[in-house]
Amino acid sequence: MKPVQAAEAAIVRGAASGRTGRTARRAAVAVAMGGVLLFTAACNSDGGSGGGGTNAGGSGGAGGSTTQAAPKTSAAVITVTPKDGATDVAPNGGLTVSVAGGKLTAVQVADKNGTAVAGAISADGLTWKPTGSLTVGMAYTVNAQAKDDKGLPAASTSSFTTLTPAKKVATNDNIADNGTYGVGMIVSVAFSKPVKNKDAVVAGITFDAGDGTTVKGHWFGSQRLDFRPADYWKPGTKVTVHYRLKNVEVSPGVYGDVDRDEPFTIGRYQVSTVDAASHVMTVKSGDGSAKTIPITAGNDQNPSWNGTMVISSKERVTRMNSATVANVKGDEYDVPDVPHAMRLTASGTYVHGNYWGNAFGKSNASHGCVGLSDAKGGSESSSAGKFFNSSLVGDVVKIVNSRGKTVSPDNGLSGWTLPWASW
Repeated sequence: MKPVQAAEAAIVRGAASGRTGRTARRAAVAVAMGGVLLFTAACNSDGGSGGGGTNAGGSGGAGGSTTQAAPKTSAAVITVTPKDGATDVAPNGGLTVSVAGGKLTAVQVADKNGTAVAGAISADGLTWKPTGSLTVGMAYTVNAQAKDDKGLPAASTSSFTTLTPAKKVATNDNIADNGTYGVGMIVSVAFSKPVKNKDAVVAGITFDAGDGTTVKGHWFGSQRLDFRPADYWKPGTKVTVHYRLKNVEVSPGVYGDVDRDEPFTIGRYQVSTVDAASHVMTVKSGDGSAKTIPITAGNDQNPSWNGTMVISSKERVTRMNSATVANVKGDEYDVPDVPHAMRLTASGTYVHGNYWGNAFGKSNASHGCVGLSDAKGGSESSSAGKFFNSSLVGDVVKIVNSRGKTVSPDNGLSGWTLPWASW
């Protein structure tokens, strides 16, 4: 019988049996409610903790609710330095991810372009640091994950922006892209401002030699850094200088200005030795051959430097004036058209053509330079002309048996006078 029909029947029976209408109505409501309860129970026939069942907590009835346990929180606490939203962050040493109460499992750092930052989690799993410099003036996002000793995970996401340098140092060297140089070439880097963080700068300039040659830098003061191998370069070696200085703080608040690669090649072998006592220069080539050229070196008042020097520049014609050279003794000079000039030192020593003298192979008559026979205006067939045309910037010229002192390693590209252990 349907619940509503049962209720109506109860009312009728109640009236027939003489019950009051109030009592009959109670019976009908009870039957109706029972029918609803039965109907609800039928909808939850799976016997689970549905809304109409009796829950395990003891609060029966259709309105009972199930109590759920709160989620467990990881004991691992991740800290990212710098804090989220930080600006003007230093590109070196400014980023660290650490964890307390657990171990890091993964750290991803990327710039605004999606370029990942290389880094490593420490062996104990407590810290992560980048392996290189960040880019100045760049926005970064850090995503880090960790787990505590119960395996419960923790995560952190933050962002920051590196500083934009207010001051930069200009960087220049003596290499031309894809140039060819002699076996004695020394790469000399000049900075427009004093450098205090010298190790960081050296680390930001690396060399890749095709034959694996090791190249090392040496500072002369705070604004000059020279690079060379232990021995002369091997002919034909392909070399690339990698500059990565834009993100290097060279001095407090001052950053480098260049990220670039400079390739160059070592040419054929040519090493020349000037014997000031015999007034002869011997030029050795890579095929083992040697030729001698009569020369005149510095006189007794102005002796030539002794030591290993390198041709740093070549000029077909140049002016030489004693007023531009320190400590010249004797007669002053001013020659406006010196031919086939090859500079050896910053102090003014050259190998050059000489059309005004005749002491070649006989005596030392110059103010310190090495003179070779030439014609006014420069003759390509002269001793000076032939030597000029066969020479490269980076070729070695050694002077021996002069009355002069040994050239300083920072006078021109004369770093070969320093032993490798001191370099």
